[in-house]
Amino acid sequence: MSDDVILRPAGPVEAAVMAALQQACFPDDPWDAASIATLAGQAGSFAVLALAGEEPVGFVLARVAAEDGEIIAIGVLPNARRGGVGRRLVAAARDGAGRLGATALFLEVAEDNDAARYLYKSCGFFPVGRRPGYYKRPEGRVAALVLRYSYADE
Repeated sequence: MSDDVILRPAGPVEAAVMAALQQACFPDDPWDAASIATLAGQAGSFAVLALAGEEPVGFVLARVAAEDGEIIAIGVLPNARRGGVGRRLVAAARDGAGRLGATALFLEVAEDNDAARYLYKSCGFFPVGRRPGYYKRPEGRVAALVLRYSYADE
């Protein structure tokens, strides 16, 4: 699937598309388009859309402040997963944050999201913290693991 997918920069104008993707990927904790537009429009922020033909299948929203980069949100539609799209979006965030001067890139991942944890580990991220009760679930809340990627390790 990844070979058929193109990545392109996105911004506040694509906020509704990113919000729809985020809601489809994380229905227990949806974000609205206004919040995404605000985040995407801030200095140091950038976003990338993954498109299969004309259809959006994933996105990443990231930012850099001082030397720290952060993946704020990343998601791939369920029917497009396990085909390399997520890996390409992580790489786009890593590259974009590096161009903006980041020396480290952080993200949070739900402790119960084994597939995403494996992806991030395989992309060079390692755990540096834990936030109890961070993510909403129908049955309660689950902790987030804080992961870090160091550009010095490249």
